[in-house]
Amino acid sequence: MNDLALIVELCPVLRRLLEDQARAGETVRYRDLARSAEVPGPHTIHKTTQALEAITRADHAAGRPLIAALAVGRGNDGLPGPGFFQLLRELGRYDGPDSGEAARQAHAREVAAVIAAYRDA
Repeated sequence: MNDLALIVELCPVLRRLLEDQARAGETVRYRDLARSAEVPGPHTIHKTTQALEAITRADHAAGRPLIAALAVGRGNDGLPGPGFFQLLRELGRYDGPDSGEAARQAHAREVAAVIAAYRDA
């Protein structure tokens, strides 16, 4: 299976897993999400983040909270990787840096919106 087909196949699996996290009110590490979704290697995290980007674009286009905000890095103090913030900028949802307090606040807003949507659903 080529990477594009894998990404398309992963999106609904990752979304279901992230919905479980949203209902629990918790974030999840990329590695744990990839493991739960059984993303094959090599480049497991890269494939996972590509699928998360596709999910983010779909959520943004549909006017939904960005469920992929629940996926965070291991070494980023509980934040997603820089690609998340780059995508937010591209989508016009954020205009700050990839790290620091502004990034933390932007991420917290996205996570709160997701958790509220699933708590109220």
